[in-house]
Amino acid sequence: MPKIKMPKSSPSIDMTPMVDLAFLLVTFFMLAASFRSSEPVQVEIPTSVSDKIIPSNVIMVTVDKGGRVFFNMTNSEARKELLTNMSGKYKVGFNGKQMEEFGFMESFGCSMKELPGYIDLSSEERGRARTMGIPYDSTNNELKDWIYYGNVAALNTGKTLFEEAKLKGDSPNANDFKPKFILRVDGKTLYVHAQNVIDVFRDLNLNNLNFVTSMEMPPKN
Repeated sequence: MPKIKMPKSSPSIDMTPMVDLAFLLVTFFMLAASFRSSEPVQVEIPTSVSDKIIPSNVIMVTVDKGGRVFFNMTNSEARKELLTNMSGKYKVGFNGKQMEEFGFMESFGCSMKELPGYIDLSSEERGRARTMGIPYDSTNNELKDWIYYGNVAALNTGKTLFEEAKLKGDSPNANDFKPKFILRVDGKTLYVHAQNVIDVFRDLNLNNLNFVTSMEMPPKN
């Protein structure tokens, strides 16, 4: 009996499900991603061989090459408490929208009187705004108050998060929920500007100050 020859044909793969999956993933990441706001100040930080990672509960002060000082804080709830305290001390009012915006805003460098108008700007407008930085001289040291009330707010928020972690059955380390203080200084700024900011931290007895640097390779032995 003669053998029946089956017609030869190249195998085909239906790519439609794979293409659909790719578009679904792209759509998911576009909707779920949150874009980071551009910082209003760019600094060129010195290099070092330190490999410490920046923690999450952070209060950061930045000094640009012109000596202007900027303030930032990572926890949104602590930021709102901080602004409430600063508003009460300096008698500067903020509406609910401004409070909410401040909770997620990038770093800022302006006086308290200028802050409401600065918050109302878009992120792009803030990046172009030429502010004078946060005052920190002997007659008007707003930076000291930002750091002081920022520390109080961060401690309160950290304590709440610590208690919530314990209620979940975790074994949290209390030190992990305390605020960390970071100073970021442009490599071209005069040392006196950095020293003045360091003195503010010392006046508040906040001596656990960390310095941000960019990573470089350690020297070979």
